[in-house]
This record gives sequence, structure tokens and C-alpha cells, in this order.
Amino acid sequence: MAEIKVSNGWKDYEMILTGDGQKMERWGKYILKRPEPQAIWPNKNWPHCDAIYHRSQKGGGEWEYIRNIPKKWVIKYGQLKFNIETMGFKHTGIFPEQGVNWDFMMEKIKKANRNINVLNLFAYTGGATLACAYVGASVCHVDAAKGMVNKAKSNLALSNLSDRPVRFIVDDVIKFVNREIRRGNKYDAIIMDPPSYGRGPKGELWKIEEELYNLISLCMEVLSNKPLFFLVNSYTSNLSPMLVEDILNMTLKKRYGGRISSYELGLKVTNQKIDLPCGSTGRWEND
Repeated sequence: MAEIKVSNGWKDYEMILTGDGQKMERWGKYILKRPEPQAIWPNKNWPHCDAIYHRSQKGGGEWEYIRNIPKKWVIKYGQLKFNIETMGFKHTGIFPEQGVNWDFMMEKIKKANRNINVLNLFAYTGGATLACAYVGASVCHVDAAKGMVNKAKSNLALSNLSDRPVRFIVDDVIKFVNREIRRGNKYDAIIMDPPSYGRGPKGELWKIEEELYNLISLCMEVLSNKPLFFLVNSYTSNLSPMLVEDILNMTLKKRYGGRISSYELGLKVTNQKIDLPCGSTGRWEND
């Protein structure tokens, strides 16, 4: 049975109910209902909510507002604060299941008892960036979407961490890493959350199953002589945690020794007493 790790640190977030390919969640004071392909069981009893995201048969979708809610509002995870908003493609601005990984990063950095330089790739709105910066790490935050980088900057300010050594870069991840190799820059920890599918600036096709090994191998070239951890997130259903673990064994462990682990990420569904799988993580860490 695959291990599933569930974050127990949330007070401002709760997954309430799931089923019929949907989920109902509490984000602070507001209740949202969104598509959830993992919720394959039936459920006909849905309580009232504040907004519903409806998928379109043509792709994408739109939010239906049942009650007036603010354009954005704030929730907390410990001392970290995040802006939440009803964005396109059902997004809200963070993935709450990542609390498990934020806790791991913060603990590793605190116990290192030295200056840690972190590279956060495909960094989205900065959950991992905030977690690492909060415990004193220097962070390079890289994402190709300028809008998401701006949201990450806002979250950093919201958490009163604007004075921390965080560098925000809007760039293609592979191009950036290649430049860092040429510059000789090094990092003690790398975090990545690569997309399942996409196209590069010149129309290059990206499929994570075909590119992940090469991407991890490339990023190893900017690791320091005493790396702390290397963490890979995936939301691709056919890229199992064990497969990511195999790649890390063939790359990170082969060069540095250390420990490899992999697991599914999940969230507790309070009204159904189950844990809903939400993605997976493979990680290498030093001994």
C-alpha cells in the first residue's frame, strides 16, 4: 500500500466533502466547490457554498458566485500567509496538500545549522519559497509566468518576509539552469514542480515522463558540494511516486548517497473520514 502523507497543520483550510468528480472546501470563511477527478464515488448531498467552478466542454470553465465573496482574501499556514482568489482553471493560488513538504523543508533547513541556498523551480505563487525563507534560507524563485511571480512577491510581503534574501526570476527553467551552470552558481537544496505537459517559447513539446530524468540530471549540476535535499513534486497521474524514486536513485543517490523516499500527498475529507490523494512527491535528502 502506497504511503500517503497528510498535512495536519491547516486551520484556515478544510476539505469538507467529495464525490461525483467534485470537492467542497473551506478557504478561511468561504466555501468553494471545484472539479476533482480523483473523487470518482457518487455524492448527491452537497451543502450550500459560496462559489462553484463549472468546467466547459470547450476547455477551461468559469466560476459561478452564489454569494458575494471578495476578489481575494487571506489564509494562514502557521506564520505563512497566502492570498486566495478564484482564478482561471479552478485554481485558488495555493495547493494546500503541499503543507507536508513545507514542513519537511523548514525542519531540514533549521536542523542544518548553516546558511542554505535554495533553488525553487516552477515555483508558482511561492508556498515553498515562503517556507524556506521563513526559516532563514536564501531562495531563488523561478517561474516562467510573470503573473505568478508577482503573486509570490505579494505572498512574501503578506507574510512579513520582504526583508529576506529572496530573488524572483521570470524565465524558462531550463534556460535559467543552463545559465547558472555557466555562471558557476550553486544551491544546497532544489525544489521543482514541473508541469505534466506544455510547450516551450519556440513551440517545443514538453512531456514530464520524457523530460524528468534529463531535468533532474541538469539541475544536479548546480548543487553544492554538501547538498541538503532535492524534492520533486508531480501531479501527473501516470508518474507514480515509485517511478520518481527510481529516477532519484539513479541520479542523486548514485552521486551523493543519502536517503530516497516517495509518497502520495493527500488531504483529509472531514465529512467522509477519508484521505483524498492529491499528487505525489519524491525526495532525496542527506544523511
